[in-house]
Amino acid sequence: MTNALLLFSLFFQMTSPEALQHLQAGAAAEKQGRFETAITEYKKVTELAPNSPEGFASLGQAYMEDHNFAAAVRPLKHAVELDPEMIPAQRLLGYALLAQGYAAESIPHLQKAHEQGAVGIAQIQTGELTQAVANLQAALGARPNDPDLLYYLGRASGLLSKQSIDTLVQLYPDGARTHQALGENYFVLRQMPDAEKEYQAALQKQPDTPGVHLELGEVYAGASQWSKAEEEFRAECKLQPGNAEAAYRLGSALLQQGKAHEAHTELARANRLKPEMPETLYALGRANSLEGNAAEAEKAWTDLLKIENDTPLAAQAHFGLAALYRKQGKKAQADHEMQEYQKLQVPQDRANSGSTTSP
Repeated sequence: MTNALLLFSLFFQMTSPEALQHLQAGAAAEKQGRFETAITEYKKVTELAPNSPEGFASLGQAYMEDHNFAAAVRPLKHAVELDPEMIPAQRLLGYALLAQGYAAESIPHLQKAHEQGAVGIAQIQTGELTQAVANLQAALGARPNDPDLLYYLGRASGLLSKQSIDTLVQLYPDGARTHQALGENYFVLRQMPDAEKEYQAALQKQPDTPGVHLELGEVYAGASQWSKAEEEFRAECKLQPGNAEAAYRLGSALLQQGKAHEAHTELARANRLKPEMPETLYALGRANSLEGNAAEAEKAWTDLLKIENDTPLAAQAHFGLAALYRKQGKKAQADHEMQEYQKLQVPQDRANSGSTTSP
């Protein structure tokens, strides 16, 4: 509750003009950032009107604005004792407790105030990870792209994932999914030999486990072992013919080996399964270009640029179009595309070098 609302409420509830005068002085001092003065004034309000929850709530808020969360708790607790339905006081008390690490104690007050984001943050500390994820997702729906909510949702999801994996490993130490999960962890850590070993163990246990061939193929692709990558991606496509990523990965592996016609077939299929994916469109443009299908290559790259126009992938699309137009003798269009490519390369080069020099 803002001080203006507190003052408005107190105006009708307080009978002491002196208490109201101190409340007004406290609000004015708080607005000016003079929190010590505001605290002194609000203390006088609580002495003159000991049955008024607004005075205690105002005092607690002033303490919090002065970053003295420990001192804020006592008056805020008294405010909610006097009026349990005073939502602003419940909210402030919940935040004051949470700021000091009293997560479990803060949750009922934050729930009363419908502060789902803060409830989710508190639930991370209490180990209620499933509920934390649900509350943080709901809070993000109301406040999209909030950096704190995004951070805590990522943290809660990561902890929940670890908890699930730990349980999986404990219950099924030699199961296919356990080996897959361990392979994924090694992959993230860039420990590729260990990742390969775990993925292969998963396939030995259960050859038709969805996703494992795809992940093993990515290990080989990262090492430029394209024939092995092709074999794994092809196996995944056989298991999951409707998986757009598997079709894209297979097409890319074929393209890396110069198998343009086969690559075109798989990339076109990936594009049908999941249209307008920039990575697929770029690779499809390359395959078409290598096959001599200039019109199709142009379409794929221009479609990509309609989706994103300021990324490294967009820069490569401009470069591909420049080469395409140059072969066709369209000098003006080729020059334009090369200029667009160079515009995107300059910021990328600067970012890669870590330069802070202004352009």
